[in-house]
Amino acid sequence: MIIRTFAASALAFVMTSTAAPAADTRDIVTGAMTELMINRNVGAIDTYFAEPYIQHNQQVPTGLEALKGLAGQVIADNPDFEYTMVRAFADGDIGFVHGVYKGFGPVPLVAFDVFRVENGKIVEHWDNLEPVAAPNPSGRTQTDGPTEITDRDRTETNRALVKEFIDTVLIGGAYDKMPAYFDGDNYIQHNPKIGDGLSGLGSALEKMAAAGMSMRFTKNHKVLADGNFVLAMSEGVIGDKPMAFYDLFRVDDGKIAEHWDVIAPILPDSEAANPNGKF
Repeated sequence: MIIRTFAASALAFVMTSTAAPAADTRDIVTGAMTELMINRNVGAIDTYFAEPYIQHNQQVPTGLEALKGLAGQVIADNPDFEYTMVRAFADGDIGFVHGVYKGFGPVPLVAFDVFRVENGKIVEHWDNLEPVAAPNPSGRTQTDGPTEITDRDRTETNRALVKEFIDTVLIGGAYDKMPAYFDGDNYIQHNPKIGDGLSGLGSALEKMAAAGMSMRFTKNHKVLADGNFVLAMSEGVIGDKPMAFYDLFRVDDGKIAEHWDVIAPILPDSEAANPNGKF
């Protein structure tokens, strides 16, 4: 549990009226992750984080004292700890990163970490983590692929496209409208169980249904965008189990071209270490 705790506890997310410029947010978040997670400088918490620090990782108590305690245990005192930051984005006062943690436990974890920045400090954190898996049927991993941010002038258009896709198809269930959001079968997939193309997605959904493992999205909480990359934070169920879905999309010329995700369980409130909720 310590594994999931800290990776989840270094981040934050909540839209506020005191939005920082995206470039500043990006520098603060990447600086914090570099110093704390990569350089293993636990003292960076005082530099980059501030109270009141709101924690949404359900296995970590809220506040900076809990964060410092975890950092000392899982970073400073753990010679096997390692973090690789693959992608970093910013949307106003929200920064979000895609990376891999090692040394938290028996297997590496792929994660999305989301932070809210206020007055130059990180004050809130959300995340989603799952074990690193073998390459999917198309040979792709959960983190490989493009990292360059382009088309920043189309950020809002791309955000709207993904939000409509989530609301119409994944929540609304209008799967017959899915082809409108893609360029034919030209779709690159990084989910560990699904191959490329809409055909690969359809095949995977059929297999899930046959196994009695239906997947439903029930609510979208946030859609964060930075140029051609859009991160949707949603909840739903797999079977009857509440799940958090973090889906990162790359949009190309008005169509969804690529997808990465992290899917993790949502704990009951009675089992959570803080009262802030997963989202």
